[in-house]
Amino acid sequence: MVFDELLDLVSSDKALGICVDSRLVKDGDIFVAVQGTVYDGHGFIDQALTNGAEYIVCQSIPSGCNHEDAQVIVVDDSAEAAALLSQAGRDNPASRLTCLAVTGTNGKTTVAYLVRSCIQKASEKCGLIGTVIYDTCSGSGCEASLTTPDCLAIAEMTDKMVKNEAKYMVIEASSHALSQNRLAGIDFKAAAFTNLAGDHLDYHKTKEDYLAAKTRLFQALSPDATAVLNKQSPEAELIAKQTQARILWYAIDEPADITAHIESMDMSGTRFSILDTKCSTSIEHRASSIEVNTTLLGLYNVSNCLAAAGLCLAAGFDLQTIAVGISSLQQVPGRLEKIDGGDFAVIVDYAHTDDALKNVLSTLKPVCKGNLRLVFGCGGDRDRTKRPRMARVAEQLADFIIVTSDNPRTEKPEDIIDEIISGFEKGPAILHAQLRATGHERPATKIIEPDRKKAIELAIRTAGKDDIVLIAGKGHETYQIIGKQRFDFSDKEVSLEYLKKRDRMVKYSDQ
Repeated sequence: MVFDELLDLVSSDKALGICVDSRLVKDGDIFVAVQGTVYDGHGFIDQALTNGAEYIVCQSIPSGCNHEDAQVIVVDDSAEAAALLSQAGRDNPASRLTCLAVTGTNGKTTVAYLVRSCIQKASEKCGLIGTVIYDTCSGSGCEASLTTPDCLAIAEMTDKMVKNEAKYMVIEASSHALSQNRLAGIDFKAAAFTNLAGDHLDYHKTKEDYLAAKTRLFQALSPDATAVLNKQSPEAELIAKQTQARILWYAIDEPADITAHIESMDMSGTRFSILDTKCSTSIEHRASSIEVNTTLLGLYNVSNCLAAAGLCLAAGFDLQTIAVGISSLQQVPGRLEKIDGGDFAVIVDYAHTDDALKNVLSTLKPVCKGNLRLVFGCGGDRDRTKRPRMARVAEQLADFIIVTSDNPRTEKPEDIIDEIISGFEKGPAILHAQLRATGHERPATKIIEPDRKKAIELAIRTAGKDDIVLIAGKGHETYQIIGKQRFDFSDKEVSLEYLKKRDRMVKYSDQ
């Protein structure tokens, strides 16, 4: 049997199970051996056979493998094969959706939320698969486990979207997913690129490999599709040379197919205009301009709005609908999420790269009338090169810094912190324990507090009038990973807890 015959069989026989996890294989199932981030499925073919797999799809047959009772189909790319089989097994639900994607280091989640908001304002249903939530238009979404899940999960979710009468789907495409071909078999109407910054080099090894993974999304676009590219990102030029798709450029205050001009920006939000022209693109829509008012802050969020607008224009929506959709989105979970602190502000943000942290701090600095206070750390078992870079950004832009733990995973929090503070030009002036011992009420310029909860408490307890407290790194996450265990932990909930405690103390002192 060849792969096309198996694909036809799966299309006609919906009872055939498809597995990429050998532990889930049952009698008669298809096992596809996929090389993942941690494990290579080829090493588990014997287990799949023992569990009753009737078909094995792989790139090579391991020596000594006893496969006499199964049909083995060898393919060039088993990840692509798994994706195609997953969609075929559910009557190719993705083909019945207008599929939109966004990739880049930063901004994916915000762009996806903005796209969904715009489409909903057109009274259409739009599913969303991304870092924060998986929304299949059932009325309530579920918490995401991966930015881009495996192909089986994507097929299941797109199937649910179709059954829930959705016509559109927007998905965040991570570099891991693109390098592992999890999106194979999905024909995207348009894909957007936001930016590229230093991240995930633990996996991709070099920035060139990281960009190459992102570029795969655009290489797979058809000539009838649209590549929505950030003209102000140098890497976008390289992507443009490797796609067959029509190109829609976007930029802030620069000539492009869609351009934004910022009218005003403060802590309440941003007002800007979008100019939509034909320019070099062949997309048929008339040149027009419209004003947008959004609660989202920062130049980078205006750029995210343009990326979302480009995707929606490519999907056939008009600028009026897009402006209403952007303006109506009040908040993206864990992205510059504002918490009322009374006479000061607390903001929770997912920034976990030096570029993202720079963007957020640069946005808050001009609108901060008091001191800009930062609580941040770095995740364990992840790209270590960004740790000192994040410290340098923090030192340049924040007034007070508390270095703490993030998700240390299997690394020692103290070791991660040591790598972070190696990036400071001037080291931490005082430790938290010393701070308590000396009775200081205001922190020194830099403090080390490995306990994240205590770090947040300290930042809020010592905040003054008109200060901004930025808690960066975990954003929407509701857990902390220590060792191999997940513990309940939400930066937002911890902040609210200490804000209430501070409020009670202030009221008590006033009595």
